Amino acid sequence: MKTYRHLFFDLDHTLWDFDKNATETLHTLYDQHNFARFGTFTAEEFIRVYSDINRALWRLYQNNKITQQQLRDVRFVRALTKLGVSEADIPAGISSEFTHILPQKSAVFPFTHEVLGYLKLNYRLHLITNGFNDIQGIKLASSNLTHYFEEIITSEQSGCLKPDPRMFAHALARTGATAAESLMIGDNLECDVLGAYNAGIDQVYFNPDKRRHFNQVTHEISCLSELKNFL
Repeated sequence: MKTYRHLFFDLDHTLWDFDKNATETLHTLYDQHNFARFGTFTAEEFIRVYSDINRALWRLYQNNKITQQQLRDVRFVRALTKLGVSEADIPAGISSEFTHILPQKSAVFPFTHEVLGYLKLNYRLHLITNGFNDIQGIKLASSNLTHYFEEIITSEQSGCLKPDPRMFAHALARTGATAAESLMIGDNLECDVLGAYNAGIDQVYFNPDKRRHFNQVTHEISCLSELKNFL
């Protein structure tokens, strides 16, 4: 079996439970701004519409079609106007409120701490994320994950986004790792799996929903505890 020395983890949707934490945050915003007063949509509808729009905007951001600021500026406007709220009634600071509250949430996927503690005994652990500098550190601190990782590599630091091979090259250079001794663990087939593959790095596809796909991957898991089977 191949010997790895450096393990690179994605953060959102792989360790830090973005969907659960975002749902809690959006419920808070729905209540704080009393969106029920409009009488046209529930908290669940607000969360569903926002999440769909946010995912679409993130795809544009990851393909360099929009900027970070554009993503933040338009996601709530698009969601709330789609739900029938006039732009004049959209709270001006709601995007900033979301960005402030969300990273303070602490939910992680099952076995996150147990597995990272186990792996840290024999491997050098790093993060490589397309998330924004100003909130990724807060997420790590809020969920007590910071101490597991030697290097935290973000797209803003590297000047490019996964799956761009340059981001993986930057990560290897920064950590002193080689592609042959590295393994990437992430939930996104394009950004994490294909990106690592194109950089010559083996991959673990974290697929907790067991979505069907036809991609070739080095390893596939549905629970983080399965990493112990081969690491």
